[in-house]
Amino acid sequence: MTHIPLLFDFVVLLGAATIVILVCFRLKIPALVGFLITGILIGPSGLALISDVESVKVLAEFGVVALLFAIGLEFSLERLRQIRRMFLLGGSLQALLTTAATVGIALALGFGLSRAVFFGFLVTLSSTALVLKFFGDRNELESPHGKLIIGILLFQDFLVVPMIILTPVLAGVVEASPLTILVRFGGGILIIGVVFVVARNLMPLVLRQIVRTGIREILVVGALFIGLGMALLTESLEFSLALGAFIAGILISESEYSHQVVADILPFRDVFNSIFFISIGMLLSLEFVFDHLGLVLLFAGSLILLKLLLITGIVYLMRYPTRTAVTTGIGLAQIGEFSFILANVGLAVGLLTDGLFQAFLAGAVLTMMVTPFFIELSPRVTFLLQRILPQRAEAPDEPEKEGIRHHVVIIGYGLSGENVARVLKRTGIRYRIVELSGEAVERGRKAGEPIAFGDATRRELLEHVRIKDARVLLVAIADPVATARIVRFARQLSPEIYIIVRTRLVLEIEDLYAQGADSVIAEEFETSIEIFTRVLERYHIPRNVIQAQRRVLRAEGYEALREDEREVSSTMLDILAEGATDIYRVTDDAPVAGKTLAELNVRNLTGASILVVVRDDDTHAAPGGDFVIEPGDYVVLHGGHAAVERAFHYLAHGELSRSPVEE
Repeated sequence: MTHIPLLFDFVVLLGAATIVILVCFRLKIPALVGFLITGILIGPSGLALISDVESVKVLAEFGVVALLFAIGLEFSLERLRQIRRMFLLGGSLQALLTTAATVGIALALGFGLSRAVFFGFLVTLSSTALVLKFFGDRNELESPHGKLIIGILLFQDFLVVPMIILTPVLAGVVEASPLTILVRFGGGILIIGVVFVVARNLMPLVLRQIVRTGIREILVVGALFIGLGMALLTESLEFSLALGAFIAGILISESEYSHQVVADILPFRDVFNSIFFISIGMLLSLEFVFDHLGLVLLFAGSLILLKLLLITGIVYLMRYPTRTAVTTGIGLAQIGEFSFILANVGLAVGLLTDGLFQAFLAGAVLTMMVTPFFIELSPRVTFLLQRILPQRAEAPDEPEKEGIRHHVVIIGYGLSGENVARVLKRTGIRYRIVELSGEAVERGRKAGEPIAFGDATRRELLEHVRIKDARVLLVAIADPVATARIVRFARQLSPEIYIIVRTRLVLEIEDLYAQGADSVIAEEFETSIEIFTRVLERYHIPRNVIQAQRRVLRAEGYEALREDEREVSSTMLDILAEGATDIYRVTDDAPVAGKTLAELNVRNLTGASILVVVRDDDTHAAPGGDFVIEPGDYVVLHGGHAAVERAFHYLAHGELSRSPVEE
């Protein structure tokens, strides 16, 4: 144990993390908060169980590289194109205004300009790992505020590398002349650009050769080699390890093998990310926190309030409704994991003293620890603020809106809403659309759709689209909390309206029915229904039986699929026990063609009966033994499912075989 102290420290770290996370799970405390708590407990200012903190920092560096590599793997140029407005406008405004506000506050407190700008860098960044994890768990990443959060976080991730490069310049460690900065930054970017172009052309060839070996392990080893090798290359050019890892991830993401690489690398990323957050907790000095508790609380509260107000204002200025603006502000109001990396760089070059570093670390850790709880409370906060803050909504372009009746109201102009609108238009049924995304509204209006921009969780907007006179309401948005609220308000405003809701998860079904929905379409179970339909078709279950089962499942709110496993199995066995009727077409090369039914002896050999043979639009019911089967005949078979399956195989191949039902 004394020969390999890092191994002992690593075992202690993992053991402590396991115990703390289990306790946090029982207390419903997020895992990432648990990792921070673990670091605080086992760190030098806690129980001091780790003897070599510097070694843990090295592992944490690998965590950062793994995080950036994984972000690059999951990065898509097409995805960036879809959220380009959030990325370019939202991200740049957030970074610029947050940095500027922080600089102004720091200057007012007496700090120098260089240090004030560096403080701005630290405050600008939010936690990608923390925020995406929680909004992903809430199934809100495809909502308007989810897309905004992704866009702003991506922009922040791009800023990390320039911030790290500029930090030594701000400290005066590197010559700060414009020419030097231009040569260092521009030259490095040029070299990296050349490497990127060359690697982008070579990478598919290399990965293809790796995949052709059929050895799964070599794909993982090769991907890690590419990621770490690129990280070393960028570091040798005086850029960060993180930049190289990110570039490598993007390069691999452009290949067709990226999904497999992501699946294989994900466990490594999660392990190193956990170590990274634990290492952050280990850096925190509890003695400093207790000695300056008031200052730490004030600092953390000020950080959250500053970012909340700025980001909420920016999103509101981008013409998003109040609820979206406030939710985005709450989601991004903490300090990010890359700020800790940047703070270490600032400490090394003298922009932060030990006291400032500990003050920042304590406040930042506190903002991260309270973020999950703030996100949980965000729906209540936003709905409360809706009553106070001014709202923005626009009317649909419809001259006869005062007289419209018996129409369909569609909430959400995503794929589902757009498809429903297209069908309604073709059938002549009038409808109105409500959408929260400005880009979707613009797209709908270009297509001539009667679409209103606004937040459908507000009664005023539902009244504006004449919900009381509508016949059907369809709610198809990726925001579970807002969906439940819309259903409740719609039912209160119009007791007679028929409400259809699309949801992603089964857990939401009962609550939506309780809120007043008439029909809830769960994507999880619709997929399950389609799967079992294909299975039953393979066993030649009659179509009317399959359709009846589909209707029963939907009418019962998918209750059969949610029942005890034995009950479901019993239900399926009852179906399979019934007889089946199916049709077999005799092909030109079928071995049974030209033979009589007596020669084939289908009933005795397979157990299935031939009821009818259809030939050239002539129907031969109950054909005799001398009836000759010809190519092109349609043979109607009846019997048990196993018997029909055997008969199909016999007619197709001229020999008997065990059926899948018997197997």
